[in-house]
Amino acid sequence: MTADLMTADPMTAFAGALAAATAPADAFAALDVLVQAVLPVKLVSVTTVEKGGALARRSYSNMPGPYPVSGTKDVEPNRWTEAVIDRGETFVANTLADIATVFPDHELIGSLGLGSVVNMPVVLGGALMATLNLLDVADYFTPARLALIRDRLTLPTLAAQLAYDRLAARG
Repeated sequence: MTADLMTADPMTAFAGALAAATAPADAFAALDVLVQAVLPVKLVSVTTVEKGGALARRSYSNMPGPYPVSGTKDVEPNRWTEAVIDRGETFVANTLADIATVFPDHELIGSLGLGSVVNMPVVLGGALMATLNLLDVADYFTPARLALIRDRLTLPTLAAQLAYDRLAARG
């Protein structure tokens, strides 16, 4: 990121970084910088949803060691899929015990000092494209923080997903 973009307000910096993106990962890296400016979190990832929600693919992670960009995995139906995939609602779990009821990797999540999660659906034309996944310590996602996510990250996340898709299609 250039010095000019680093001194700009976060949204202007995001727009500039997105406009300058040349690789798919650049789009989500720009979004990660914006997320950290709006609401710092420990783990940011983006998961692309495919085949009507039956498959998931991690497209971005700011913790590539424990959470690498990966191939597809089957999505098992549960209350998370009912909320995010079926109803297009943001999913929130603020304790590791709650996370354990829907994510099989809850032990890894806990080992990283994480205990709360937000999964925000990225929807275009009524179709779920991806989820923005934010994780931090237990009880982190208060109503005020959830409002920040909704109000300041919804459109940028959609823009980053569209840029990612366009850059990926260029090959």
